Amino acid sequence: MEMDAAALSEAASRGEMSHRNCVLVSSRPWNSEMVAHLESRTGRHFVLLTKQEELAIEALEKLRPQFVFFFLWSHRIPDVVYNRFECIIFHMTDLPFGRGGSPLQNLIVRGITETKISALRCVEAMDAGPIYLKRQLSLHGSAEEIFLRASDVIEGMIVEIIKKLPVPAPQAGVPTVFKRRRPEEGDLAATQSLEQAFDMIRMLDADGYPNAFLNVGPFRIEFSRASRKTGQVVAD
Repeated sequence: MEMDAAALSEAASRGEMSHRNCVLVSSRPWNSEMVAHLESRTGRHFVLLTKQEELAIEALEKLRPQFVFFFLWSHRIPDVVYNRFECIIFHMTDLPFGRGGSPLQNLIVRGITETKISALRCVEAMDAGPIYLKRQLSLHGSAEEIFLRASDVIEGMIVEIIKKLPVPAPQAGVPTVFKRRRPEEGDLAATQSLEQAFDMIRMLDADGYPNAFLNVGPFRIEFSRASRKTGQVVAD
């Protein structure tokens, strides 16, 4: 179920919450369906938080969740939250490769077509916590399609974490750090091939992301729904 911080706190004060609660924190609207699936598959009560101000330590203290899961969340997680609760982040790279921002876009511009989703414990250093488990993810299709595919994978990972309680292991290897991409980097004028143009359009084709674009005179033309044809890219 989804509720704001005030309603969550009120429900907790009435004794409606128990230690068998879990929290899912995500800014993506389709994750409300994931909550219903997770409750059915785990027998746990899930609360979905979608706004930064809802991640309040006072409400979480009353809720007493076993886990707080973060998926597609771009805000900083307060240290008072991850020091008090078991906070698990789902990151779309095979960590320690690809720590940092814009993982999906940074993978695609590097020509990578398969990745892993890493479930890791939140610590002070970005994406540096120990790993609970990893699962494979295809990077074919638009960003929206990839995020939906990732949601299905992450749902299964959450179920596995709750049921099997894996012990997280330290990351092994030399870290590679990604920089968060800026909206102006979506300029198609910088691409050198049709394949690069196709990848640029599809990797930014999701709700909440600035579309790939071309500046033509006084106009900015934005592109979505790209498909690759022989000798051309077709897009809206």
